[in-house]
Amino acid sequence: MRVLVPVKRVLDYNVKPRVKADGSGVDLANVKMSMNPFDEIAVEEAIRLKEKGVVTEIVAVSVGEAKCQETLRTALAMGADRAILVQTDDRVEPLGVAKLLAKIVAEEAPELVILGKQAIDDDNNQTGQMLAGLLGWGQGTFASAVEIADGHAKVTREVDGGLETDDLKLPAIVTTDLRLNEPRYASLPNIMKAKSKPMATKTPADYGVDVAPRLTVTNVVEPPRRSAGVKVADVDELVTKLKALGVAK
Repeated sequence: MRVLVPVKRVLDYNVKPRVKADGSGVDLANVKMSMNPFDEIAVEEAIRLKEKGVVTEIVAVSVGEAKCQETLRTALAMGADRAILVQTDDRVEPLGVAKLLAKIVAEEAPELVILGKQAIDDDNNQTGQMLAGLLGWGQGTFASAVEIADGHAKVTREVDGGLETDDLKLPAIVTTDLRLNEPRYASLPNIMKAKSKPMATKTPADYGVDVAPRLTVTNVVEPPRRSAGVKVADVDELVTKLKALGVAK
C-alpha cells in the first residue's frame, strides 16, 4: 500500500514571530524554518505503518519555494522513500494545495493520505478536508489513533464528549493530532541516505492547477501585550474584585 504524506515548511515553533514594519505579514528573513509539527506526526505514523508491514511505500510531498527541499529531505531522513516538490514562489492557499494534491493522488494512486490537521503558521485546518471533498474520499480528522486492516482504516478521534471511532473504507484521508505519536529524530546514517533518495520537482503548471490567491491580506498586527496581574492581600479582597468585575456574585 502506498501512502502520500504532504509536509509544509513553516516558521520553527521555537521562534517568536515578528510582524513586518509595514504590517504586510510575518517577517521570515533570517529565521529558522522547519517542518510543520503536525506533519512530522503524519510522517511518523506512515513510518510506523510501514514498520508493521501495512505500508510498502511512503511518498512525501511539499508545495512551495525551492527551500522546501530541506523539509522533504527531513521527511526522507525520517523514513520516507521518495519525495515530490511542487515548486512555486507564490503563496498557495489551502484550496490550491488541495487541488495540487488531488492531481498528485490521481497520478500516484495512494490508498491513504496522511497529513497534519493544520499548519502552525496560518492555522487554517482546511487542506485535508478540502482534499477529501475533491476526491470524494472518506476522512478521519484529528486522529489520535489509526489502525489499518482489511481495506479499512479505523480512526479514533478526540471530540468534545470524549473519543469517537470512525471506520473508513480505503482510500481515505487522515489528519493527525498531537496525541497520535511522538516523531522520531532522524539518525545521522539516515540523514546521509536521504541525500540519495529520489526527489522529483514539478510546478503547478505541470498539473494544470491555477494557484493564484483568492484572498488578500490587508494588515497583520501583533497581539496586544497582556497587562500585569494584580496582587491581593486575602480572599476577601479577591472576592470583592471579582464581584466588581461581575465574575462572582
